[in-house]
Amino acid sequence: MRCLNPSLLLRVMPLGFALGLAGLLQAAALAWPWRLGWPAGEPVAGLQILSLAALLLSLPGAPSARSAFLRGWIWSTAWLGGTFWWLFVSMHTYGGLPAPLALLSVLALAAALGLYYAGAAALFWRWRGARLPWRLTAFVALWTLAELARGLLFTGFPWGAGGYAQVDALAPLAPWVGVYGMGAVAAALALLAAQALALLAGHAAPISGPGVAAGRVSSVARSVALAGLFGLAWLCWPGAARHWAGMVPVWTTPAGKLSALLLQGNIPQDEKFQPGSGMPLALVWYRQQAHAALEQGQVSLVVAPETAIPLLPQQLPPAWWQPLLQGVQQGRAALMLGLPMGSPEQGYTNSALSWRPGQDEPLRYDKQHLVPFGEFIPTGFLWFTELMQIPLGDFNRGAPVQPTLDWAGQRLAPNICYEDLFGEELARGFVAPALAPTVLVNLSNIAWFGDTVAIAQHRQISRLRALELQRPMLRATNTGATLAIDHLGRVTHELPRLTRAVLAVEVEGREGLTPYARWAGRFGLWPLVLLGVIALALAWRRTGRSRP
Repeated sequence: MRCLNPSLLLRVMPLGFALGLAGLLQAAALAWPWRLGWPAGEPVAGLQILSLAALLLSLPGAPSARSAFLRGWIWSTAWLGGTFWWLFVSMHTYGGLPAPLALLSVLALAAALGLYYAGAAALFWRWRGARLPWRLTAFVALWTLAELARGLLFTGFPWGAGGYAQVDALAPLAPWVGVYGMGAVAAALALLAAQALALLAGHAAPISGPGVAAGRVSSVARSVALAGLFGLAWLCWPGAARHWAGMVPVWTTPAGKLSALLLQGNIPQDEKFQPGSGMPLALVWYRQQAHAALEQGQVSLVVAPETAIPLLPQQLPPAWWQPLLQGVQQGRAALMLGLPMGSPEQGYTNSALSWRPGQDEPLRYDKQHLVPFGEFIPTGFLWFTELMQIPLGDFNRGAPVQPTLDWAGQRLAPNICYEDLFGEELARGFVAPALAPTVLVNLSNIAWFGDTVAIAQHRQISRLRALELQRPMLRATNTGATLAIDHLGRVTHELPRLTRAVLAVEVEGREGLTPYARWAGRFGLWPLVLLGVIALALAWRRTGRSRP
């Protein structure tokens, strides 16, 4: 069989290794994982573009669309596996899944999601001999549609989308087009960078197919490609982030200031739900810190993270609740607390309860975008979840838009864990400007993934949400990153990860709508889908339907 030909394997393996390495660099660009040459945990915009350019350089030389598909699949599987490899920690370390099966599960997920990008690479192969403008149009459309498919289909899992590496470098675009639009611009820069790199290597027809004669590249295309390489060098410069962040257009106005205390309990995940260790520690520490803050009245809001209280409210005696509720009613601060809600008859929700002075009943927020396998069981996968010893089960979903906590002159909108990954869903709360949140509050327990790059990746995700909607974001987490982000995506206060501490912050609420909040709130991501399809159809029509 040809696929087993040793000489063929020897030719394919070096390229596959190079593509796998380039894909891993794409993952590293989202949040630099080492303390070497770049601040650890920060995005590296130029590296993300360079990694994608490496894939583009490999595609025109593919002998067939099937080969281009395989190259795209290797690259994207390495990228996605290198991005969320920490799922292994939750499944094996805390879920009890055997290590080989946990590793296989992460690889299977990466490979399945990588099919979107492999398909984009195979389709782009037909434009290998087209003129630069149409190759550019086709690639940006295909790549953006692949990113959107990953974010929309099967409840969506867009963690690590390329645009997150551009949270600093392309920050001015965030209030206009959001993370997917930023990713589209990065894809365009990657193709131009690939063109420029090939030119510098001495190729006359740099990333065109074999049917294009040498010397066919126009001077205009050469100039545009070299400009793209200059842009890549600019994005690689550490000062570029600070430069572009200062150019973000401001669409919102101040709505008063809010002082808050964010609690980070640092309860070990393997003890969190244990009655003899983590559970009593959480009950004592969170109540003690919250009660002290409520009594002192020096802040307007106290926030404890997702499932900070690992028991149902009815499982706790009234004596446990009494000091907290009295502290709210007698003080000047509101309390937002993450805990599970429900009963065997009604089902359960991952929720946040908020109490404020002068209001007897708490405001309840139920998480509406649930995590597959952790919070709901996809059809046909009950056997898989039963292999793990994770105490969270099959939760009910909350409503798409839920009331804000109106307090201290602000409208506070909670979201739980990776819900802030879906900016288009947060934007639904901005359809009515008079009711739109002025401050976003994220409650997370990312301890499921240990002391890994997942903490830094989630940090960049939250920063981009703040930029898109131009709202400050407060994050209270179990192990990190507990922090405050202003409306321009800048971190203003932050606790060290894996410490048990409290963080006193002050943020400025904002009113008004960004362009992104307007269109994404009403139409979701479908305008981008439509634009991608139109651009692809136009590129197809202009380059001819009969191209091999």
